Parts: sequence; structure tokens; C-alpha cells
Amino acid sequence: MTLRALFDEDWEWRKREYPELATQLGDHRWDDRLTDHSFEAIERRKAHERGMLERVRRIDRGGLAGEDRLSCDLFLRAKELLVEGLRWPQELIPVTQMAGIHLALPRLSTIMPFRNARDCESYVARLRAFPRAVEQTLALMRRGMEAKWVPPAVPLRGLPAQIRSQLADDPTRSVLFAPFRRLSAGIPAAERDRLAAAGAAAIGESVAPALRALAEFVERDYLPACRESIAASALPDGEAYYAHAVRRETTTRLTPAEVHAIGLSEVARIRGEMQAVIQQVGFGGSFAEFVAFLRSDPRFYFTRSEDLITAYRDVAKRADAELPALFAVLPRQPYGVREIPAHEGPAQPAAYYQRGAPDGSRAGFFWANTYKLDTRPKYEMEALTLHEAVPGHHLQIARAAELGDLPDFRRNTGPTAYVEGWALYAEWLGYEMGFYTDPYARFGQLTYEMWRAGRLVVDTGLHALSWTRQRAIDFLEESTAKTANDIAVEVDRYIVWPGQALAYKIGELEIRRLRREAEAALGERFDLRSFHTALLDEGALPLDVLARHVDGWIAARKGGAG
Repeated sequence: MTLRALFDEDWEWRKREYPELATQLGDHRWDDRLTDHSFEAIERRKAHERGMLERVRRIDRGGLAGEDRLSCDLFLRAKELLVEGLRWPQELIPVTQMAGIHLALPRLSTIMPFRNARDCESYVARLRAFPRAVEQTLALMRRGMEAKWVPPAVPLRGLPAQIRSQLADDPTRSVLFAPFRRLSAGIPAAERDRLAAAGAAAIGESVAPALRALAEFVERDYLPACRESIAASALPDGEAYYAHAVRRETTTRLTPAEVHAIGLSEVARIRGEMQAVIQQVGFGGSFAEFVAFLRSDPRFYFTRSEDLITAYRDVAKRADAELPALFAVLPRQPYGVREIPAHEGPAQPAAYYQRGAPDGSRAGFFWANTYKLDTRPKYEMEALTLHEAVPGHHLQIARAAELGDLPDFRRNTGPTAYVEGWALYAEWLGYEMGFYTDPYARFGQLTYEMWRAGRLVVDTGLHALSWTRQRAIDFLEESTAKTANDIAVEVDRYIVWPGQALAYKIGELEIRRLRREAEAALGERFDLRSFHTALLDEGALPLDVLARHVDGWIAARKGGAG
């Protein structure tokens, strides 16, 4: 078997095993199915991953060159990390306030096609499959309770309400029914009525009872069994688990203590820049008083959700016009800005990005949170848009998907440290794009950068250094201008998602270091558009691999100019 055939076999297997992923990627062969989360299926998938690791280890790297050798190395590295992670039963925490079957199904409804009757019937089949998925989820949670592999209780306190918020006495008022309200006019009216009736019946007869059962179980059985401790290190074999999470998310060998120290250093540096802005606007009070002013002055907040979304779209449009000056190649796939659904808002961050379909059949979307408008300040909007849309997540992820010469796993997946590091670097690029001319917007950019630096301190503090939840909240309230609601939601996110928050700042620091290195080495021969091409056109890479790649690019540019 050729190397590429091995990659293709694994990718095809992955889409078949995780049909929601296939839908997201624009492959609709399994749109009538949900992932099988039975114990048998989970063990089968673990066996596949171990077997694939052994197969790639047997490949003779000496016979490979160029992209094939790099792809082999990346595939091997990813499988080794994945198999190492099988040491911990992470599947036994299938539901949190951030992720789970209760959130996955509504999100699926926004990315599935509804072009014809077959598409609609596939969606109805998924709705009918939901009770089985919930039963499997409950079985995993019960086993997690037996094994003491459960999340902390505090972040999940709002989970029952989050689940129940999707329920409605009338199924046609459910968020899950929304696709049937916008069926194509190409479907005959009688057929649209039939499909809508089938959807409403599936929601009322299958989904609603399953959601109620899930909410009742979480409230009655799961929350009382969840941990009082919040540290990942408090789990069985938890200290090693968190160390693994740090390596996985940062693609480095940094220890939690080293990450913590980097965070404290960055917090101190950024605080100095924030103080300079406070002086620039002529505010005479303390940092805490300035932050209190920002959090409470009505001038910094919209009062209507539609105005917030319109303003985000305006920032995105202005960003689009600046891209050609920074990038030689732009992705063909468009993107849009949407409002996060009401049932998600209370537990979700300020925004997130949802990738489009690589085949171009579905655009990417920047989803913005309009819950509690008085916690969504205008001065953060420029930085947030550049992060989630362009030149951040959308540009990088859509560009990677279009790298047709690379295998699918390199075009559609990648390390968080690169993906989020790039998006944070994209915020900083705003200065070169003409943003942050208003000092409050500059303070907003610094607030977002401080937030990511604070994550290095808080995540390691919570999971490795015995910090309490309140200490983490206090640290972020003292260091950033984020609102109290945002800070509480974010801290709860770090608690249930150990290590993920470390990727942003670690990745951004490395990308900015590589740029400084290239600028110093090439001098007047440095071209920013070419540098960005070098960063983007290998897909998302582990940071050490990215560094070697950029070093090679610098050497080639110097040699070519000599």
C-alpha cells in the first residue's frame, strides 16, 4: 500500500465513524446517522488507532522525500499522541456546558443541506436516532461516575437549564425545526408540508423526551456525583493527564510551571502597554477604576442584538479590503457573520468560528454572542472579528482546505497551537491593516491579548498549582477589562477543557518570533506576503515543525538572493 493510500484509508474510516465530521466536510453519504458512542464502538475505534500507528511505524522513511516525508512524520506524530491519550478514559466525560450531544445536534441543523426531500429525510433520521445517542451518553456518564472520571460540578451547574432551553411545548417552535421553515421552493408545497410534519413528529416524539431524560439525569444523578475539586490533576492519574494535555495543545515540551512563568511575564508586559493607553485617553484614576468605567459606561454597548451583528459585519467588510496587502493568495470560500442561538448564549464565549465545507458548498461562519448585550463591549469588536474571521480562523482554515496537493488530514486538521496561535497573531496584524486607531479599540486588542496571556497563568494555576475558581476569576478581573460574565464563563471553560487555553499565546509567541527572525535575517529582502504564504501553505503544523520550515524558507530566500 502506498503512503497516500494509507492516509486515504484512515480519512475515509474517520468520516464513516464520525458522520457529523463528514457532514461538516461536505461529504453527505452518512447524513442520516449519528456517531455510535457505544462501548463496543469506542473500543473498536481505539483498536483502529493503535493498528494504524503500528502500520505507519513500519513505513520506510528512507524511501520518502519532500512532502511525503513530512506528511508521514506528521501522521506518525499525530497517531502517537492520540494513542498516548488513550491511557485516560476521556470518553467518560461526554457532556459539559461547552460540548456534547445536546449542543451537537442543533449545530448539525445549521450545516446540513436541505436541498431536496432526501436531505430532509436524512435530518429526520438523525432526529429519530437522538434517543439512542442519549442512551449511549448516559451509559458513558454512569461508567464515569463508577470510575471517578467526572467533571467538576460548578461549571455544570447551568447544564440542566441549557438542555431544557431547547424544549418547547410546540415542536415547531424548537430550534431544531428551523430548517423546515426555509425549505427550498424547488420542493413541491405538499412535499414540504409532509417533511415538516415528519420533522415536528421526530422532535416531539424522539428528541424532546430524550432531552428531558438527559436533563433529569444530570440534575438528579450526575451533578451530585461530580467532583468538588476542579483540577485535572485531581482525576485518577490526573497529573500525568494534564501534562499530556499541555504537550498536546502546545506541541511543545513545556511543563505547566514553565507555561505559568511565560504567562506571568506576558501579563506584566501587556499591563504596561494598557497603562500607556489609559494615560493617552487622560483617565486620572487607577487601572481598576478605568476597567470599571469601561464595564459600566453605556457608550460602549449596544442595546439591540441586530445592531451588534451589523457592526461585526461592518468590521469584517473593512478587514476584507485590507487582505491583499498582506496575503499573496486568498481563499475562495466566503464567510458570514451569524448570531449564536439563544440556547447556547449563556455558556458560550463571545464568539466562535464554524468552518465551511471544503468543497465550497457551505460558507464559513463567525458566530457572535448577543447574550447579555451589556457584557459585549464595542471596543473588543475589531480584535474579535480579526481573530474569528479574517485574517484569522476563516482565512487560515479555508486556505488550508484548498491545498489540494496535501493529504486530507493535513488540509482539514491541525494542532491547536498553530490554529489558535495564528488567529491571535491575526489580531496583532490589525495594526498593519489600519485598525485600532481609536485608543479604546487599542485597549480592546490589548485586553484580548492579556486574556490569552492570563490563560497561561490561570489554566496552569487551576490544573497544576491548586488555584481555586475564585482565585482564577480574581486574577482575570484584576488583569483584563473583560466583563464579569465573560470571565466566569471563560474560567468554567478552562476547568472543563484542561490545557486547550494554553495553545493561543504559546502559538502566537512562536509565530511572532519566527517573523522577527525572518525580518532580521532577510532585511530589505523580507516580503510579508511571501512570509505569510510560507506560514500558511503547509497547513497547520506543530510549532517545532513550523520553526524548521520557516528556517528552511529563510535559507532558501537568502540563497536565492545571493
